[in-house]
Amino acid sequence: MHFCLIDRVLERTDNSIVTLKSVSNAEEYLLDHFPGFPVLPGVMMIESLVQAARAWAASRPGNAPTDSRLVLGGVRGVKYGSFVRPGECLRVEVLLHKAHDDGSLEFKGEGTVVSAAAPGAIPGDAGARTAVSGRFTLRPLRIGARPSPL
Repeated sequence: MHFCLIDRVLERTDNSIVTLKSVSNAEEYLLDHFPGFPVLPGVMMIESLVQAARAWAASRPGNAPTDSRLVLGGVRGVKYGSFVRPGECLRVEVLLHKAHDDGSLEFKGEGTVVSAAAPGAIPGDAGARTAVSGRFTLRPLRIGARPSPL
C-alpha cells in the first residue's frame, strides 16, 4: 500500500524543501487511528519527512536526478509535539545536513501543524505547532544484498 504524504511543494532550495499535506477524513489510515479521535499516526509524520526528502533528492539543484532509489536508513532524536487532525495541514520542512560518499544523505526535518485556512503559514506564526522533528538518513537501495546470518 502506498500513501502520498505530499500534496504540494511550497519551496525548494539547494539544500532544503518545504511541502504541505492536507489531512482529511478521507485518509484511509485514520479509520483505525483512533476510533472517535482520528489523528495522523506518528509513523506517517515520519514518512512525510522521508517523502519530502526524496522529492528534494529526486531533483537536486545543480545535479542530475539520482537513478538509485533512496530508502530510510535510520532515524534519530525524533520528538512528537502535537496531533494533526483532519482539517489541518502538516507543513514539512527538510534540510540537508550532510551528504556522504556512499550516497547516503542526512537530513534534519520538522513538521508543523497549520490551519487548513492558512496552509502557507510558517513555523513561529500564531497557531503553528510542532508535530514532529528529528534527524534521519536516506540511503541508496541495495539490490541483491544478503542479510548477514544471525
